[in-house]
Amino acid sequence: MAKTVALDAPTLAWARGVFARYYANAPIAAPSRLNRREFAAFPFAAENLMRRHATLRTPAEFHEFLAREVPRHVYYSSAYYRRPAETSMAAKDWLGADLIFDLDSDHLRGAESLDYAGQLRLVKTRLAELVDDFLFSDFGVDPQATEFVFSGGRGYHVHVHDEHFLSLTSPERRELVDYVLGTGFDPMRVVETRREDVRAGRTTDLPDEEGGAGGRDRGMTRMRTLAPPDAPGWRGRTTRALLDVLRRWEEGGTAAAAQEMVGFGVSRPKARHWAKLLVDGGGASRIRTSLTLDVFRHALPSEILEAVVARAKIEVQGETDAPVTTDVHRLIRLPNSLHGGTGFRVVPLGREEIAAFDPFSQALVPSGDDATTAVTFREQVRYPFPDGGVTGSPGGTDELPTAVALFLVLRGEAELRPSPA
Repeated sequence: MAKTVALDAPTLAWARGVFARYYANAPIAAPSRLNRREFAAFPFAAENLMRRHATLRTPAEFHEFLAREVPRHVYYSSAYYRRPAETSMAAKDWLGADLIFDLDSDHLRGAESLDYAGQLRLVKTRLAELVDDFLFSDFGVDPQATEFVFSGGRGYHVHVHDEHFLSLTSPERRELVDYVLGTGFDPMRVVETRREDVRAGRTTDLPDEEGGAGGRDRGMTRMRTLAPPDAPGWRGRTTRALLDVLRRWEEGGTAAAAQEMVGFGVSRPKARHWAKLLVDGGGASRIRTSLTLDVFRHALPSEILEAVVARAKIEVQGETDAPVTTDVHRLIRLPNSLHGGTGFRVVPLGREEIAAFDPFSQALVPSGDDATTAVTFREQVRYPFPDGGVTGSPGGTDELPTAVALFLVLRGEAELRPSPA
């Protein structure tokens, strides 16, 4: 749930004031099926304890709740209940739940070396892949029943309100997660092994029998081909990734290809030998063109094939926070609320808006064009906020737009500068 930096009393009061002005004026739409959901909030208080099991029956009650509570974090249930105000799950009487996917940028492959801004750029790319490749394509989710939300923190939420998914149990949702992650899929299924009969002057594909040898039967030749790139599901996805790996090697050269093979677990001498055949000898190009692996005088060793195919699967493996999707009682951050760890708005987005969305300009809490706040930096900071960005070193001071100051203070990277006596 929320990761929240403790604030001293004056700073807490200042931050709460910024939030209070927002909740008093922001036109926040009430969620669908409002009276069937549970609401929960972290207040601006030293103890920072969550208040749960609130029921809001009308949009008026919803807006009164936000204005009264001024929550530092506010959530609502993805689940629908007959009695959402009850304190036990059994008494709430579960009726169904939206299907939720959550991508947090600091948990993504390749994010460990990126700063916060870089991680937010990366997670947008992975979000598009999740939505287009898995939800819309493989799962058949209706785009019109799907909502995308910048979480205000490290990533994005996908809310699927499609009736077909509401009644899914936790194990059934786990199956969707396993599919996205490629759990249980053997990437070698992308390789199709056949025996070709060319004795009659024509080619007839025959299934490769267990223990069959490539050319032991007169007129019979074993062929290994890749699944078509447009094959549905994981087979086509893995072929496309494998072809991208080969293309990358061609562009990067023999040494880079060999080094990558070594990283896959191939011995260095064998990696150098086959990298030369694949790149300098044109083998990679022939495989990409023909979708056939048998383009060399000697068969591509299974050691190399399995390592490369496994790597290809990893490169197209989907990413999502499994517990969020499988939890049918999940509390999820309220769209258009404010994130208590950054001050960013939790911004709903259309699919076409994701690529151009910039949290550092489009998620800032409105605070007036000329509203500024003086801060002292506690850490080295560098963020791409509008008008040239913000940089600072420990002990340095600056007068910043209030929304930017709020971001730094809530993250614990700056503190309010006392007013001159």
